[in-house]
Amino acid sequence: MAKRWYVVHAYSGYEKQVLRSLNERIKRLGMEEYFGEIMVPTEEVVEIKNGQKRKSERKFFPGYVLVQMEMNEDSWHLIKDTPRVMGFIGGTADKPAPITEKEADAILRRVHEGAEAPRPKTLFEPGEMVRVIEGPFADFNGVVEGVNYEKSRLQVAVMIFGRSTPVELGFGQVEKV
Repeated sequence: MAKRWYVVHAYSGYEKQVLRSLNERIKRLGMEEYFGEIMVPTEEVVEIKNGQKRKSERKFFPGYVLVQMEMNEDSWHLIKDTPRVMGFIGGTADKPAPITEKEADAILRRVHEGAEAPRPKTLFEPGEMVRVIEGPFADFNGVVEGVNYEKSRLQVAVMIFGRSTPVELGFGQVEKV
């Protein structure tokens, strides 16, 4: 039987601990042949605080761990009896359903892309109000007209002397209102 991807529901905030516990239990019980990769789907995000760029990890699905495994009675019990695991997502309580290959590929692709090109932590939408926090237009409010995520730049219409003036600003120069 081939290994399939299953979604395991863990206590929120304990995903990494569940991942470590599962890996330890699999080794201790000698069940490596039933399990493949175990992961917490995350992406790298960039946030700017006090003018400093900081990279951090953000979970796609907080509270969930992806497990590639061959489902049988023993592997099912290993997962269910792990501390801070609430159960499987999908199917029934005693016969969980795996996610489709298409869904698994989409998640894995997103994890891979997130590792290559970190995304900004704050996402901006055209039409959204922002406040300029640094630069010559500090303390002005404006409306986002365009967003360029590759260059981390925004086109913002700022009201200066009663007129709307287009200004290009970096993500770190504005905050959401």
